[in-house]
Amino acid sequence: MGQLIGAFHRGLDLILPPTTLDGGRPAQGTGLSPAAFSRITFLEAPVCDGCGAPFEHDFGLGARCTACITRPRAFARARAACIYDEGSRDLVLKLKHGDRPDLGGLFAGWLRRAGADLLASADGVAPVPLHPRRLLARRYNQAAEIARPLARRTGVPYLPDSLVRVRASRGQGGRDAAGRAANVAGAFAVDPGRRGAIAGRRILLVDDVFTTGATAEACARALLGAGAASVDLLTVARVREGVGLSI
Repeated sequence: MGQLIGAFHRGLDLILPPTTLDGGRPAQGTGLSPAAFSRITFLEAPVCDGCGAPFEHDFGLGARCTACITRPRAFARARAACIYDEGSRDLVLKLKHGDRPDLGGLFAGWLRRAGADLLASADGVAPVPLHPRRLLARRYNQAAEIARPLARRTGVPYLPDSLVRVRASRGQGGRDAAGRAANVAGAFAVDPGRRGAIAGRRILLVDDVFTTGATAEACARALLGAGAASVDLLTVARVREGVGLSI
């Protein structure tokens, strides 16, 4: 049966060639047109083990940047698939604000590769949650649209709604690091009924973009407060330090 279904899909692709996720043709194995794929600045080792920032030189396994050494974060490790720049920005914003939840599957594939070491030690995958009012307006949580297929493809248990947003906050755009931290302070909590799924487990937190890490920090503190053994972070993109782009 599986062979018949595969043959059917291959035949259908010949009749109706698939459109790429960025709207071009023909589709490549990446899901993007060659031009769009070439504009993505994917992150490769070496990177900081703490925040995932790229290093110019390889300082060895587990090396951390000065910022992570001087001010350790609540989350233990972070990885991102690519740099948030003009090449990736449009795709990320289409998922976040453009009613394109189908892009979550593409990003899940990127995260599976970029976060292989984090996934290998994870006991559960949890998306950064939206406040109910924002979820109602957007109709879906972009982090969940990435985390769900990632968990399914890797076999790591998916933990939806374990982490909840208990306080609405204004958007993070235009705020400095201190402002972002203050904006999300106390905004997240673990659902009391889901604490059993968190306690003693290594949680992999999934989000779309790493900017200053303030949101991930607030989420990690809530998870650790509920008894999580550790929290790691996996995002589609990370903002290059010193570069300001709206998210």
